[in-house]
Amino acid sequence: MNQLFYGDNLAILRKYIKDESVDLCYIDPPFNSKRNYNQIYNNVGREDKAQAQAFVDTWTWDTNAEQGLAEILTGPRSVNYNGSFSAQTINLIDGLTKVLGKGSLLAYVVSMTLRIVEIHRILTPTGSFYLHCDPSASHYLKIVLDAVFCSQGGDYRNEVIWKRTSSHNDAKRFAVINDNIFYYVKGKDFAWNEQHLTHSEKYIKSHYNRKDELGRAYRLDNIIRSASMGERPNLAYEYKGYKPAWGWRVIREKLEKLDEGGLIEWSKSGTPYLVRFLEEQKGVTMPTVWDDIPPINSQATERLGYPTQKPEALLERIIQASSNEGDTVLDAYCGCGTTVAVAQRLGRKWIGIDITYQSIALILKRLEDTYGKTALETVKLSGVPKDMASAVALAHKKDDRTRKEFEKWAVLTFSQNRAIINEKKGGDGGVDGLAFVLDSDGKDGQSLKPVIFSVKSNETLTPAVVRELFGTVEREKAAMGYLLTLNTMDNLVKESKKYGFYTNELFGSTYPKIEVISVEQILSGERIRIPLNQRIDVVKAAQEKAQDNQLGLF
Repeated sequence: MNQLFYGDNLAILRKYIKDESVDLCYIDPPFNSKRNYNQIYNNVGREDKAQAQAFVDTWTWDTNAEQGLAEILTGPRSVNYNGSFSAQTINLIDGLTKVLGKGSLLAYVVSMTLRIVEIHRILTPTGSFYLHCDPSASHYLKIVLDAVFCSQGGDYRNEVIWKRTSSHNDAKRFAVINDNIFYYVKGKDFAWNEQHLTHSEKYIKSHYNRKDELGRAYRLDNIIRSASMGERPNLAYEYKGYKPAWGWRVIREKLEKLDEGGLIEWSKSGTPYLVRFLEEQKGVTMPTVWDDIPPINSQATERLGYPTQKPEALLERIIQASSNEGDTVLDAYCGCGTTVAVAQRLGRKWIGIDITYQSIALILKRLEDTYGKTALETVKLSGVPKDMASAVALAHKKDDRTRKEFEKWAVLTFSQNRAIINEKKGGDGGVDGLAFVLDSDGKDGQSLKPVIFSVKSNETLTPAVVRELFGTVEREKAAMGYLLTLNTMDNLVKESKKYGFYTNELFGSTYPKIEVISVEQILSGERIRIPLNQRIDVVKAAQEKAQDNQLGLF
């Protein structure tokens, strides 16, 4: 089965992914290119703490970074440690510690080194690795990759430049319009399927300007040798009364077969040419500058609203080049699931890992929307709460990077991945998620009405939280509200019954205005019953309206 893991990719790689079990790995780890390079490099003191908040709220020098550095320099501290650090890797990180100091940039390099080492371990001997990054720290990642791969029999193959945007104004520097993709292999023998660029319309018009009786475009090519190619006695022969001065390019038997197949055309002056049909030409070999794949824009049909979403064409090219049908593809930062979606379409097995449940939910919805519910039957989902103990553990996580994960899991699971998570920093007004239900607009048309989700992980709560949610529902003119609680609380259920019902005029259905749902009910399969709107274009429009309008929460 395909595997989708929810959690820290380092822990999952070490604990669950076996040695030499993955044929191709692609990762696009988070990195904030908007940070000023000098502020990253001189990352010491108070300024570093402030700037680190802009560094995706992830790369700070903390106990995790200290432990990771110790693992690299002095040996593993984790019982699940599997990979091995080469001498070159240890010396490199030791040197960078002296150069960079213990700040956000070194935290990033240490974090990536730990994961690259594990990725090297799980790759098959014929496996390939693609690391997608931007130019801000690509030079550090390149030397880490060299230290890990090249020191252990692997090889650096290419740096691909992907033009991800048009030129724009950057303050006092050349405009940054590209991402970098580093391509490495684990051994000397590796999967490789040569890729080609399609011919441009201009080239086709100028070169393939002839058509046969079937309407197939073709061009004429030389079949005789030029003086610069020199004489070849075995190619100096007469054919149909024509003997080239320097001979033919092919032996007589091959020339006869080409002629029999209608692939030799004679000019009015009696000169033979080879016929090359456009449909049989592969195009030029793929270069390292990819400017033919546009980024995801606001009008793209595959757009999901994920901020760093990559186009499927980009992953399709990588997967087709470095894997074959039946191979296993891994994405350890799978985000909105472009890699796994393309791998599914191209007949590859896949493994996806992400630390946010929002991404996991988005991937499941993407697979279901694209391939139907049967596709989900082929996915083994790991790391998601399956009992109260694991739900409580998720609710009580101390790590700031995952502090909202319980809320995301509760909202998205209960809403069957149809809700939108409130990502607003700071006070969220008690609103952790938002969905939309289609209803009558009171006239002759239809409108979308919001449904509000509020999540509470406290062990005990008073009826005041129900009253607060009702107040939010009324203030925001929402259809209804759901209060999702860690524990079952009869006092909250009793309070919720005071606020009446919401009637959907379009469908003629009635629902409680406020409903309290416990995690125990969610784990038992309880799901939202109101028919949430699932048309992605309508939901996007409603989300944009919510951003600009009354809710102002998202």
